[in-house]
Amino acid sequence: QVQLVESGGGLVQPGGSLRLSCAASGSIVSINVVGWYRQAPGKQRDLVALITRGGSTNYADSVKGRFTISRDNPKKTAYLQMNSLKPEDTAVYYCYAQISTVDRLGYMTYWGKGTLVTVSS
Repeated sequence: QVQLVESGGGLVQPGGSLRLSCAASGSIVSINVVGWYRQAPGKQRDLVALITRGGSTNYADSVKGRFTISRDNPKKTAYLQMNSLKPEDTAVYYCYAQISTVDRLGYMTYWGKGTLVTVSS
C-alpha cells in the first residue's frame, strides 16, 4: 500500500519562507510525475508545481520565481521551497505522485492528506 505524507506546513509571516516535504512509502517500483496542489477555503484545488522523473518542472504563474519544486529519487521524497510568501498563498497544500507498484505496474495517482500553510502577520 502506497502512502504519501506531507510535512512542513505552519504559520509564517508575509515575506517568510517554508519548505514542504512529501515522502512516499510502500511497495514502490517507480515514481513518475510528482506535484503539489493547493486549496484555499471556498476555492477549487489548483496546481502549484510539478516535476517529472527527469527533473523538468512546471509552475503556476502565481508562484513563478518564488517557489521551487525538487525531488530526491533515492529518498522517494519531493520538496516545495516557498519563498516570499503572501497571504494569498494560504491554503492546504496537497502532494500527489504517479506511482507504479509491485502489484500494479501501470502508473496510478496517489494523494497525501495535505498540510496547512497560513501566511499572516
